[in-house]
Amino acid sequence: MLDIKPRDVQVASIAAADTTVLRSRTWDRLKFEVEYSLQRGTTANSYLIQADKTALIDPPGESFTEIFLHQSQQFIELQQLDYIILGHVNPNRMVTLKALLELAPQVTFVCSKPGAIALQSALREYQHLLKIWIPRAEDTLDLGNSHQLQFISVPTPRWPDGLCTYDPATRILFTDKLFGCHVCGDEVFDDNWKALDEDRRFYYDCLHAAQSRQVEVALDKLAAFSAKMYAPGHGSIVRYSLSRLTHDYRTWSQQQKEQDLTVTLIYASAYGNTATLAQAIAKGITKAGVGVETINCEFTDPAEIEAAVQKCDGFIIGSPTLGGHMPTQVQTALGTVLSTAAKTKLAGVFGSYGWSGEAVDEIESKLQDAGYRLGFDTIRVKFKPDDLTLQQCKEAGTDFAQSLKKSKKFRTPSQPVSNSQIDRTAQAVGQVVGSLCVLAAKRGEVSSAMLASWVTQASFNPPGLTIAVAKDRAAESLTHTGDKFVLNILKEGMNVRRHFLKPFAPGEDRFAGLDTQDAENGCPIINDALAYLECTVKSRMDCGDHWLVYAVVDNGKVIQSKGMTAVHHRKSGCQY
Repeated sequence: MLDIKPRDVQVASIAAADTTVLRSRTWDRLKFEVEYSLQRGTTANSYLIQADKTALIDPPGESFTEIFLHQSQQFIELQQLDYIILGHVNPNRMVTLKALLELAPQVTFVCSKPGAIALQSALREYQHLLKIWIPRAEDTLDLGNSHQLQFISVPTPRWPDGLCTYDPATRILFTDKLFGCHVCGDEVFDDNWKALDEDRRFYYDCLHAAQSRQVEVALDKLAAFSAKMYAPGHGSIVRYSLSRLTHDYRTWSQQQKEQDLTVTLIYASAYGNTATLAQAIAKGITKAGVGVETINCEFTDPAEIEAAVQKCDGFIIGSPTLGGHMPTQVQTALGTVLSTAAKTKLAGVFGSYGWSGEAVDEIESKLQDAGYRLGFDTIRVKFKPDDLTLQQCKEAGTDFAQSLKKSKKFRTPSQPVSNSQIDRTAQAVGQVVGSLCVLAAKRGEVSSAMLASWVTQASFNPPGLTIAVAKDRAAESLTHTGDKFVLNILKEGMNVRRHFLKPFAPGEDRFAGLDTQDAENGCPIINDALAYLECTVKSRMDCGDHWLVYAVVDNGKVIQSKGMTAVHHRKSGCQY
């Protein structure tokens, strides 16, 4: 069992002596949300500016409340704290905010208007203490010593109350959910920023790919400030790669806009659970090469919903159940969809509930009665989703995207060459053959597998191999740097391949009915295989519609001494 370090708070000065970061750290996975699924830990970054007046920016959620309060009081008397600035307001942060309010009743909260509404609702018992300031576009907050804080509204569907803060005295832009990543370590700054590329892209894909339009608007707003550092809510402070990461965000957002097919994902979320499901479904759609526009219907005008539904190729609706019904905003959005969306458009339904799930059932029945075809079995989740449920949601999103591609007869753009040349080239590429294998991976409670024939040895020392993994495969999410897997090399003449050629439902156990055992790395060995290799992913290369995964072989064994390796022969290089 791994020896995991205890949670702590790392404190460091980031600009002279008056701006400090308090990094609440966990080396373990913090939550079940998709964004944390690489399991590399994370930091919840808070920032303290101490001038004539003192401001605390973005205190952490309840996972760190106790240790954060203990550590912060080593640096400041909370009775002297003047402002708490909130990049966003969510239920998870309320435990810390209540504790701070009790220890510092004089404090003034600074947040956006939607944030103020959420704050007033959550802190009703503290109304006699609650002081909130909502800055307007040109407002500044003077802390003294040239710390004239400026505020930038950056609303998104996931965080409609988003607020960034800029300090011209230090040229630090406090970006909250933008420009972060979920990696825990001792590095306060991005000294080794190239090593963060994969984690930063994964963070963007999980949180922002489905709201890329709003992210582009935010980037345009932030460009007006001459920042020399980004201080995000998670991960290392961006000092050495600011221009590169800004460019990456623009590139990734542009890529989402250029997708040939798009899905409109409409939802409302009472306690964050439905939003978590929406995030996982969106991740599954985008990994399959289809664009997503998420719409939080609690904060979106019906006319905007109507326009999005009209131009999309498919739509998905998610809702909580409140008092046995769907929220009013979802009812309105559903009415807009039913009166606007063509009946040929693919549909989907999901939702979470506490004691009953009538809202999800009602949406499903109304869509089916209207003649819409559902792209996946309706997803119903009681209370908080777990890791297996989120994997099911991702796979459902991918299936939905693949169904769209199939129904629209989607074709990847190719170079303008003659059909005969295409045929000749495809036939030639098809002569490249490889060993037929099953890649079996497991991370925590989630496991998956896929047939792989694009496999080759890549190095002698250390022994390594490469595998091409399609981006829309379910197993792809378990092949990131540091992940473990078993490569089961199949024997010619065995029927194992047929098992993996059949379609699997979202979340379905890929190993049901097979004789397996666990390898030392915890991943499944198929006992009918010819041999197996236990591997660790060292790097990945983005290769169009595939990832080229390089892995080091940690262990291996020939299971059957007699027999030949199964080889996959193809007639065309355009398909498997």
